[in-house]
Amino acid sequence: MPVPVSQMWTVATYVLKQKLKGRKQYPLVLMLEPLFRCNLACAGCGKIQYPAHILKQNLSPEECFRAVDECGAPMVSIPGGEPLLHPQISEIVAGLVGRKKYIYLCTNALLLKEKIDQFKPSKYLTFSVHMDGQREHHDFSVCKEGGYEEALDGIKEAVERGFRVTTNTTLFDGANPKSVRAFFDEMMNLGVEGMMLSPGYSYDKAPDQQHFLAKSRTRQLFQAILSNRKRGWRFNQSPLFLEYLMGRRDYKCTPWGMPTFNLFGWQKPCYLLQDGYADTFAELMQATEWSHYGSESGNPKCANCMVHSGYEASAVDQTFSSLKGLVATVRATLFSRYEDADAMSALDQPQKSVFMPDTLVKIGSSRPESKEVEA
Repeated sequence: MPVPVSQMWTVATYVLKQKLKGRKQYPLVLMLEPLFRCNLACAGCGKIQYPAHILKQNLSPEECFRAVDECGAPMVSIPGGEPLLHPQISEIVAGLVGRKKYIYLCTNALLLKEKIDQFKPSKYLTFSVHMDGQREHHDFSVCKEGGYEEALDGIKEAVERGFRVTTNTTLFDGANPKSVRAFFDEMMNLGVEGMMLSPGYSYDKAPDQQHFLAKSRTRQLFQAILSNRKRGWRFNQSPLFLEYLMGRRDYKCTPWGMPTFNLFGWQKPCYLLQDGYADTFAELMQATEWSHYGSESGNPKCANCMVHSGYEASAVDQTFSSLKGLVATVRATLFSRYEDADAMSALDQPQKSVFMPDTLVKIGSSRPESKEVEA
């Protein structure tokens, strides 16, 4: 089972309590960014484009705990930047484990073997390792030669020591469905608990603005990848959200479901957009004009977004909103093969927008030029 029963029970009872209290807007996962700096310069990420004086800053453990307590969500995702660069990350994690929060520490795993002794295996702690595909694709995506092998070593070490480990994969335009499916096999063979998927979002600061997916392309890609699914694949996320990515469901964005707290405060309206900051979580919830966001709002920044931080909470909410939603979730969990002859044949069709590097670069240098090749 990709998610422990205790975690599923915690989330289920939490959501049901919100329903009984009549709350339509409630947080499910707190996105806690304790720093922005990173030891990679990924082409699709804008976080490290901040000025040097911002990149040097960290949230203190006390600031992190205050945000977690204020928000009240049962799960905490710790992205960045690279969280393992935070000098007090083990103290932050220990404090959240003590609060019985389910933590997903998002890491590129380059420092995982070096830092792993600072942590203890716990059902509350998961290392969510950024893996963007098979070796060549991953190395190009993170702009580091050998990045795949280093991440693999970190995953193996963590699994061997008894830690919960998942992978976190962001897919961009030009991703090869056949390669992605082979990548799933590689990750399952490592013994990870499950995999998480999301289409890429076009950060304004990201160096590469060419390869973010539009909605129609997103659905085509995920339909090809997730149809005719192998029984051995395990996904650590809502099965209804996966159906949404495949175009089998439609949801409205619920950006309050995964609120973000970082160096600047509570980010409006979500992890992906920066339309100002609130001083408190209550202010974020009350003062944000939520109707201005989501694809149905007409906001051009939201037009092509199908990212988990906006839509997975919507899927989880549907699960517990009615008996129909619960039955749909059970069905999607038990009958996840999704046999589709057209999707199967699409795997053998040439991919016209796969970009490969002429050369890969070391951290700190500029992003390499890329050229278009046929898959």
